[in-house]
Amino acid sequence: MSEENEQIRQRREKLREWREKGGAYPNDFRRSALADDLHDQYGDQDKETLEEVNAEVSVAGRLMSRRVHGKSSFAQVQDMSGRIQLFVQRDSLPEGFYNAEFKKFDIGDIIGAKGQVFKTKTGELSIRVDHIILLSKSVRPFPEKYHGLSDQETRYRQRYVDLVVTEQTRDTFRIRSQAIEYMRRFFIDQGYLEIESPMMLSIPGGAAARPFITYHHAFGADLYLRIAQELFLKRVMVGGFEKVFELNRVFRNEGVSTRHNPEFTMLEYNEAYVDYNDYMDLTEELLRGLVTHIHGSAKLTYQEVEIDFEQSFERLPMFDAVVKYNDDISAEALSELSSAVEIAKAHKIETDGKSLGELWLDLFEETVEEKLIQPTYIIGYPFEVSPLSRRNSENPSITDRFELFVAGRELVNGFSEVNDPEYQAEQFQRQVDNKDAGDDEAMHYDADYIRALEYGLPPNAGGGIGVDRLIMLLTDSASIRDVLLFPYMRPEQTDQAAHS
Repeated sequence: MSEENEQIRQRREKLREWREKGGAYPNDFRRSALADDLHDQYGDQDKETLEEVNAEVSVAGRLMSRRVHGKSSFAQVQDMSGRIQLFVQRDSLPEGFYNAEFKKFDIGDIIGAKGQVFKTKTGELSIRVDHIILLSKSVRPFPEKYHGLSDQETRYRQRYVDLVVTEQTRDTFRIRSQAIEYMRRFFIDQGYLEIESPMMLSIPGGAAARPFITYHHAFGADLYLRIAQELFLKRVMVGGFEKVFELNRVFRNEGVSTRHNPEFTMLEYNEAYVDYNDYMDLTEELLRGLVTHIHGSAKLTYQEVEIDFEQSFERLPMFDAVVKYNDDISAEALSELSSAVEIAKAHKIETDGKSLGELWLDLFEETVEEKLIQPTYIIGYPFEVSPLSRRNSENPSITDRFELFVAGRELVNGFSEVNDPEYQAEQFQRQVDNKDAGDDEAMHYDADYIRALEYGLPPNAGGGIGVDRLIMLLTDSASIRDVLLFPYMRPEQTDQAAHS
């Protein structure tokens, strides 16, 4: 029997004894204070003042450590805010409880304690316990104090354990919550209405991606998990709400990597009577304020590189970016289809049947994207790869679209929206033709959306932020899995066996 299994056996035996005595898993203990609140309120007071105050408090949380010294013990209890030290004396508890009950508590047990706030000789804020109770038994032992949860896959699969033992993980998800709250408040304060749109659709749309398919038994039909919220935001705008946003999950049937998870969080936002230039300004304001809110400065360090959100974000046409970041590519050569094909082939890019604009995008993604470290807007996307973007009035071969790149990856996608129903129908048909030719990520033809546009959509701009990638930046996390509480993982063998 392994050491861990022996510990589990011993803990189960303690649980059995607890049940036999009656009163196992009580739910009548009430907490009066969190650990950090106590440190904030009493941390600066000296021993004498605390004795005069004689504050009686009740705390609850997980037992994280214990040092037994004969008739007394020091213990650390951890709650959602932090840790507080307990001082437990044999003679302060009911007769026999210290040896027969308290000493049988295990690290990881959830306990409740009442007592007076005081400071030890070393000046550590503590609680002198006069009542302590076991609330929930930890049958499985937690990782050792100085080793922690070192296996990365276990951290992701058992996030509940990771959150208990890894302070950095808890900090990451506190920052995530703060960032989402900030973004939501940013748009609400500017008069935007938050909406909720369907997650199961008869037709997926709003982005180029392979969807997940499910089945609705009552309708006898396939449904798709949504890949974007965008088309519903614009339907709502047809209805008269002119500033709208949604912050919620989307689903794309793609591979898993350090930057991709099949389900992820998107913030999408649209406003009438503005264009993509206005939205670049708005997005820049949002991100600069958010970084400052989280870090106290508009600069942050990501993977040992300083990223500066204070400076104005560069705005660089895609065509110019490819020329700028490739010494062997000239503007003249990139302007002609035949020479662009040869350039693409030299970079081992598939060229069959591709237009000039599609080759520009491939060359950009292959040779430029990872070099864009400081916040940079790429604009001037070819119309062939931007089916929902308004074509530029002066140069219809490109669109009024931007993507923001930071630390070598796309963070935001936005554009002046198409509100011409006939042009949008043409673009949908182009996507259908691509799908028929084998493009699994091409869009469907959404007849209802065209019908909505025919009622009249005001000129507007829209943007979409990949929230998880943004949280990666804010928390200096190398993988998207680090910022998702429960990232997608392949099923464990034990799970597969249990359901086979």
